[in-house]
Amino acid sequence: MTQPAPHTRLAVLRARFDAIGVDGVLVPRADAFLGEYVPPSAERLAWLTGFSGSAGLALVLRDRAFLFIDGRYTTQARQEVDGSLWEFRHLIDQPPAAVLKAEAPSARIGYDPWLHAESALDRLAQAGVTLVPLSANPVDAIWTDRPAPPTAPAIPHPIAFAGMEAAAKRAEAAATLRAAGQGAAVLADAHSVAWLLNIRGSDLAHTPLALAVAILEEDGRVQLFLDPARADAALRAHLGNQVALHPPTSLPQRLAALAGRKVRLDPDLTPAWFGQALRDAGATPEVGEDPCRLPRARKNAVEQDGARAAHRRDAVALARFLAWFAQAAPAGGLTEMSAAARLLALRAEGAHFVAESFPAISGAGEHGAIIHYRATPATDRAIRADEVYLIDSGAQYRDGTTDVTRTLWTGPGDPPDELRERYTRVLQGHLALSALRFPEGIAGPHLDALARRPLWLVGLDYDHGTGHGVGSFLSVHEGPAGISRAAKPVPLAPGMVLSNEPGFYLPGAYGIRIENLLLVQPAAPLPGQVKPFLGFETLTLAPYDRRLVALPLLAPAERAQIDAYHAGVLAEVGPLLPAAERAWLEAACAPLM
Repeated sequence: MTQPAPHTRLAVLRARFDAIGVDGVLVPRADAFLGEYVPPSAERLAWLTGFSGSAGLALVLRDRAFLFIDGRYTTQARQEVDGSLWEFRHLIDQPPAAVLKAEAPSARIGYDPWLHAESALDRLAQAGVTLVPLSANPVDAIWTDRPAPPTAPAIPHPIAFAGMEAAAKRAEAAATLRAAGQGAAVLADAHSVAWLLNIRGSDLAHTPLALAVAILEEDGRVQLFLDPARADAALRAHLGNQVALHPPTSLPQRLAALAGRKVRLDPDLTPAWFGQALRDAGATPEVGEDPCRLPRARKNAVEQDGARAAHRRDAVALARFLAWFAQAAPAGGLTEMSAAARLLALRAEGAHFVAESFPAISGAGEHGAIIHYRATPATDRAIRADEVYLIDSGAQYRDGTTDVTRTLWTGPGDPPDELRERYTRVLQGHLALSALRFPEGIAGPHLDALARRPLWLVGLDYDHGTGHGVGSFLSVHEGPAGISRAAKPVPLAPGMVLSNEPGFYLPGAYGIRIENLLLVQPAAPLPGQVKPFLGFETLTLAPYDRRLVALPLLAPAERAQIDAYHAGVLAEVGPLLPAAERAWLEAACAPLM
């Protein structure tokens, strides 16, 4: 069958509206597991619109089409998507429900119940439209060269890295269900399935998942829905006799067997299809948080040690890269893609390395202002002298996941004063957050403004969150905690790993972002302290670019904080480097003058 050309795909999709009885359809950037990252077979939004970002939603009406994106993708979407066909809306400031209420208040809007959480549909229903669940995805009917779903085998995640046996995890999660009077829980988030059963896979390019769902019983037994061909003898032995393996096609039958029971569903992480299937079967779906989500975010002692070890190895690769870049950039000949490839090659030499944790954001000059920019052969440009270069990258090691951003001045000349002031204000917010002590019960949204304050003082800001959770050899973006105005107020707890990444972006000119990963830990008590406090241990070990620091803006305590951090980087990483790179690191970490 001939594939419709990109500019005709909207017309071909609209031509199906009458047959399926709708006035419009929703096309999210999602798969049946509702994860941020999806396999090629689920890239429906990219196929329809051309937008390649990791978050977005299309609303296609009979005569208008809207693409909703957040602040990370404001510039990128306009570069990738035909503005004569699509109207752009901000996902937070101009949400789909508001647009539906204004533009199509009585319309019948079709959706794929596998690709939307019930909580998201509840918000859309407030627009007064009629939401119509579709038995088949209308994009799939016209996407004739759609890639096949992944089929790679699932593999055990050893206890040496997991730190806790799967049987103990199952027992604790089941106890949560019994305490709530629930007979089972649907685990639709593949990350939770991976954590609970200590399994991993390669279904996604940068997140080591075997995409699967599971039913957790109140007695700790699990039904795992994974193609049996993807489970070899080693995996079956690892799972044990308390985990039953079923083909995904048997899911409706297994849900029907839950008739008469109370079944927990996380409304934010579970496709709406499950709730309807359970209700049709005579079961009682009950709203509740995925019982694995919070325990997964609170890394155990083995996972914390693994994170430290992974970051030390990552720091060696970063130091070698930064030393190389300092010599190579002024000489010319580098491009965004060649620089990112060099860093990846250095990381790949480290023990337990598996893959990048996301495609590196390697942006020179104006490309650094595109918050989630990705260099391609069509956009790759030279890294020039005397400009800003932003590199945001990370790695998946079997003992931990890393994510780090550094903003660099290429030289050989000095950076402009305005640039140095803005970099320093970003750095001040980054330092304030990393040094913070806070009482137990404080959540990420309560901290977001602290990182923005130095920018707010001069009328500047950034249109993304300050921090996201990070998994343990899982997703580089992990809930439920985050440091953002839009994040849920989940109290921070010991063992959580979060990013600290304020920034500033001047479209068409440059981007600034500084990112370290932080591990939440109990804080040592102070005299007179009346309640427990928490603080952050910085995991990332990489020097800041001192050429971009405006020293007069720094308070003495901030200078001391930078010097102490650099001294720690040198002590941890210096002994692991060859002589030439160690000499560069010594200079980069020398005390500020």
